[in-house]
Amino acid sequence: MKTDPFEAIADPNRRHLLEELRRGAKTVGELATGLPISRPAVSQHLRVLLDAGLVHARAEGTRRIYSVQDNGFMSLNLWLDQFWAE
Repeated sequence: MKTDPFEAIADPNRRHLLEELRRGAKTVGELATGLPISRPAVSQHLRVLLDAGLVHARAEGTRRIYSVQDNGFMSLNLWLDQFWAE
């Protein structure tokens, strides 16, 4: 089941992860640094962002590298833009 992108960004930890990924692709370990949550919790939050189509993961050896999925934000942008367009 696909996660609603608005539900996905409702959590402040997920917004923090997205802000970090906006600066560049990172591993779970890199993302967990500076957050008051465990690596498994970061992985769970990333799963929600993946299910919402906001994040992409690629395998690199035994690591997974996460990055922002630009086109995943299109539905958010389209919905929000309707309030500004006249």
